[in-house]
Amino acid sequence: MDVYLAALLGYLSGSIPFGLLLTLAAGKGDVRKQGSGNIGATNVLRTGSKGLAAATLLLDLVKGLAPVIAAGMLWPGESGDVAKAFAAAGAVLGHCFPVWLGFKGGKGVATNAGVSFGLGWPIGLAYALVWLSVLGIFRISSLAGMSAVVAAAAAAPLFGYADYFPVLAAIAVLIFWLHRENISRLMKGEEPKVGGKA
Repeated sequence: MDVYLAALLGYLSGSIPFGLLLTLAAGKGDVRKQGSGNIGATNVLRTGSKGLAAATLLLDLVKGLAPVIAAGMLWPGESGDVAKAFAAAGAVLGHCFPVWLGFKGGKGVATNAGVSFGLGWPIGLAYALVWLSVLGIFRISSLAGMSAVVAAAAAAPLFGYADYFPVLAAIAVLIFWLHRENISRLMKGEEPKVGGKA
């Protein structure tokens, strides 16, 4: 029962559509009606507000971090490790498939960054370093995000968090699937760069 509660906790946290709420509150309209149609920071950036995009990125990260930490505190010990994994999965699923928005959300990259830090700071650090490095070099958000999720899954066993590899690998598969159109554009050399048009 604990793992299901942890997953629910993660889902409810992850399903908060901060990108949509912030753009509506700022009078920028419904972010789902522009660019890629997603509620994540990359699409929020297309409103022209770097501040809103940064706030969305931070809050999407926090909504992945918070339930994982909470699960570890509510269910300590070995059961806590399992609960944290379920909370992690729930948070990413909540962001990608929020019930409040007809199960149409974002692609989970920032939320998975928070999840990674929650599961283990070395995992989160690997995630952040790869994400920022690839983004800085290529300026392609989707490529940076997909590289980072692979890095997190690979980092888990390397830094002594092998128990979290299955959930991080599953999340990576999900995020790659959600980026399938981006992958197609990348292969054609048509994927837009950060700051460019959708």
